[in-house]
Amino acid sequence: MKLEALRIRVRTLLVAAALAVTATATKAIEPVYPTNPRVDGSTAVARARVAADVLMNSYEPGKAWFPSSWWNSAVALQTIGDYMQRTGDRRYLAQLDNTFEKDKGVFPPGVLSGDPLLGNFTSRAIDDSAWWGLTWLQAYDLTRNPKYLDMAITIANYVDGYWDTSTCGGGVWWNAERTYKNAVTNGLWIRLTAELHNHIPGDQQWLARSRTAWAWFQHSGMINAGGLVNDGLTDACTNNGQNVWTYNQGLAIGAGLELWRATRDPAILASVRRLADAAIGPNGLATDGVLTESCDAATQTCDDNGKQFKGIFMRYWTDLVDTTGDNRYAAFLEQQAQSIWNDDRDAAGSLGTRWSGATSDEHPNVFDWRTQASALSALIGNVPIPTPMTSLAATMSPAQPVIMPAASGATAIAMDLGATATGFLPLQTLISIDVPAGWNVSPRAAQSRLQPHGNATPVSGTVPLQVTVPSSATDGHHMITANLMAAGLHFTTQADVLVAHKIDFDTGTVDENPWLFDADGSQSNGVQNRFADGNAHFTYRFPFPADTTSAQVTLTIDAEFVVQVSADNQHWTTVLQEDRRITDGSNKADRSIDLIPYLGAPANGSRPLYLKVSDAFPDDGWGGRVYHVAATIVE
Repeated sequence: MKLEALRIRVRTLLVAAALAVTATATKAIEPVYPTNPRVDGSTAVARARVAADVLMNSYEPGKAWFPSSWWNSAVALQTIGDYMQRTGDRRYLAQLDNTFEKDKGVFPPGVLSGDPLLGNFTSRAIDDSAWWGLTWLQAYDLTRNPKYLDMAITIANYVDGYWDTSTCGGGVWWNAERTYKNAVTNGLWIRLTAELHNHIPGDQQWLARSRTAWAWFQHSGMINAGGLVNDGLTDACTNNGQNVWTYNQGLAIGAGLELWRATRDPAILASVRRLADAAIGPNGLATDGVLTESCDAATQTCDDNGKQFKGIFMRYWTDLVDTTGDNRYAAFLEQQAQSIWNDDRDAAGSLGTRWSGATSDEHPNVFDWRTQASALSALIGNVPIPTPMTSLAATMSPAQPVIMPAASGATAIAMDLGATATGFLPLQTLISIDVPAGWNVSPRAAQSRLQPHGNATPVSGTVPLQVTVPSSATDGHHMITANLMAAGLHFTTQADVLVAHKIDFDTGTVDENPWLFDADGSQSNGVQNRFADGNAHFTYRFPFPADTTSAQVTLTIDAEFVVQVSADNQHWTTVLQEDRRITDGSNKADRSIDLIPYLGAPANGSRPLYLKVSDAFPDDGWGGRVYHVAATIVE
């Protein structure tokens, strides 16, 4: 077995050796590894890179955040920081700095957060403020720019103002109104203060605060008899029995690990292990070995907050694996990464909220930037240390094309196979393409020479493909597979071609994805729901058959909408517009549009039409919201 496949973690061995003897002694330890199959290190890097690139496609450089979510954006940016730190890829440092410079000021409610932002990434939400503190410590680790460390200190000083011993003997309040003491805020506080101590030479103040907070948390009652962390405390300062969210468990583990690094107190590490063992025990947080949030049940849908909880758990679980070298913890991490990649990923590299891949009609598996950031954390953790310098990854574009074949004649799809690589030696990459029976692709085999220069900026290359779909192709999903090999590396990527003779889908579901040409800042916060506020919009592409003689689309739509159509995605005609300021959904209705006057000339077997929805009144945040799209077509 290759050395990389053994995932030998240098820092892990050093720490484990120290634990085995004393805090100052060292001793070689023979690692024990799980017996389940493991992905090789180079492939783990490649998978993380593909997923990170998909996440950053949702980053909005103008507002310098991810759409419509303040604390979630902090966590997503910290995840990208984790990715860069783990892999050596440094392409997204500019986005971190863009957010720092653009969003550090004062903002009224509704601009970046529902709360007013007080400056320096603080607000009435104390936990939100602490998330940003951790994000800027991550940026400092990556760049050593002191402005990031200074900001983290500023934020921590703000949070410290909400430590209060007059209620429940201690703990940080969750909000500025001082109504609730909970696990997330205090887990964040312990981690943040311990990290500050470990970043500031000679510090004693932050260490003392972290020790005090840890001791209070351990005896607060939030950790139940089973070793799991409930959400918070009642007004009577007892465990409120509310849900055991994965991120609370993960933060408790991460808080203890950072404080252990500061103190080398074995009692702290023992407490961390109890929390970890409870998480993966028979009454823990996994179902069939896969980390599962309570809202991942087939009868539920996670809200926008819950979508990111498991990723936070995995960030600190990765720290646990790195720190202890325990093969049980490593095996659990590996299982999450494998399940995500094999069962919870679509052809576009999007990762869903249910890592098992489970779905249902009423509560489908959801894919968005929050779920992407969450699952990415497990893929990052699966990258071994030391990081393999050489890797090969690939994607196809478009990854989810739609074909609506004419009654006769073939339909052509122009696609690009993009490959990326890291390393220091040229890679002569051999490529083979597989298509369904009766389909054609040109070229079927190709070579691409990639010349990487390290891993800070992966090098890329593109091979154009021409796929021909026969008119006899059956409706449904058809996979095009590209296999790449170079110097012992291999990677497989796919495109998922939807062949359809009708258009009928709910928005906010996986059925919408192939038709969604450009999401452009639009949002979906539930099944049958996509909306575009302010200057955002979303565009569907309908590749009607070349012999289409009649086409009508019906939208179930409400709020302050503008609907436009185009044959070329450049010249637009407004076909529907709400001229009233309606924010309560009272104008929800089915509205139909005759599309024939707007279809372009037949080309490559289709007559494409683009349909764009935007906001009639960008100033008030109630843009067009679509629930269902259907079209009738006559050929």
